[in-house]
Amino acid sequence: MFVFVCAGCGAELTAPLSQVVLPVHAHQKYGNGIQLPVLMESGTFAVDSEPWGPPWRPWEEIHPDEAAARGVYAPVYALSDGAPGAIVIAPGDARGTVLIPENRGGGYCCGLDGAAGPNMACLECALPVASRIDDCSLWQAIWLAPNAVRRLPVDGADAATLSWAELMAAGKGTPPFEPITTWGSRMGAGHWSNHLWTWSPQWEAAAGRALAHLLAASEGRPMIVPDGLVGEVFQRALDAMLPAGPQARRAVLAGPGRPAPDGDANILLVPSHPQTGEVWAPADPEAYPVPLPFGVWLWLAFPEPDLPVPASGGLPDGVLRDDFDPPAPRPRHLFRADPETFRNTLVRLPTVRSPWLRNILDNLTPQMRAGFF
Repeated sequence: MFVFVCAGCGAELTAPLSQVVLPVHAHQKYGNGIQLPVLMESGTFAVDSEPWGPPWRPWEEIHPDEAAARGVYAPVYALSDGAPGAIVIAPGDARGTVLIPENRGGGYCCGLDGAAGPNMACLECALPVASRIDDCSLWQAIWLAPNAVRRLPVDGADAATLSWAELMAAGKGTPPFEPITTWGSRMGAGHWSNHLWTWSPQWEAAAGRALAHLLAASEGRPMIVPDGLVGEVFQRALDAMLPAGPQARRAVLAGPGRPAPDGDANILLVPSHPQTGEVWAPADPEAYPVPLPFGVWLWLAFPEPDLPVPASGGLPDGVLRDDFDPPAPRPRHLFRADPETFRNTLVRLPTVRSPWLRNILDNLTPQMRAGFF
């Protein structure tokens, strides 16, 4: 475990934290006026290895060779010139910090978005150290500036890295849909009105990343995924962006607890480890592994039954009122992958240089209008 301290004076800025993988949805912007929850679980932190945040450079100022050296192989609106290695934590895990008054409003709508740079300072020496994010449609978090903090080990037992078997035993899946609260809504998260239920933003981000990999693995041929929830998430978009016809490639779910895939399925939807980011390795080295966050993969691989909704208030963990309440309502719209996660993944795959795949990237707006994203 670690604590983060101010690089200027050494004051502690966080509670003791264990490192986990950066969530796929860390930089997601979801909907309009939506109140998203906290990004990180309490007691954890993650590191973004890529630059993110201001200052930004427009694509026109970046030479293709420079972009390729940074792992970007197709045009984007802009690239961050910020320092790589930003650390994200839950807001409740911050210590010894204070908001910078003159920077509180930079770029905000309903809250803080960090668009003007760090908006939190060390309480002891006033060094700007972090950005508090709580604006509408953004995941609530605190991003520590990598050049303003230092990481120090904490004496005591480190959080053990769970094996795949232990992760399976814990059974911590991510439900595919959930109630979403709009900013300023009086109904709150406990109001179970049908029109508030939507596909999980985490699922939409996970699908955006996986869909980019599925297209790259398709080699421009038709692709078939399993029926059921997997098909509901991926098949519609794949059919729209890939040609119809024979010789379709087939993608299947694979991973711990799943049977070995058939010989003709060499595109595998597999889990990534929530602590390390390690992608589950298939036995066939020629197979193309398409990564999914473990919680999303677990629900796809081992779907749980519809869970009843409490009539009012909250209930203890693990307690369900199935004697009075109907199952949680499904979203009214078809599934849509997150377009920016899709785009940010696809431009970082070298295969995007293929004309057919570049054409998909360049024509993403019509696909969004058609409701595939």
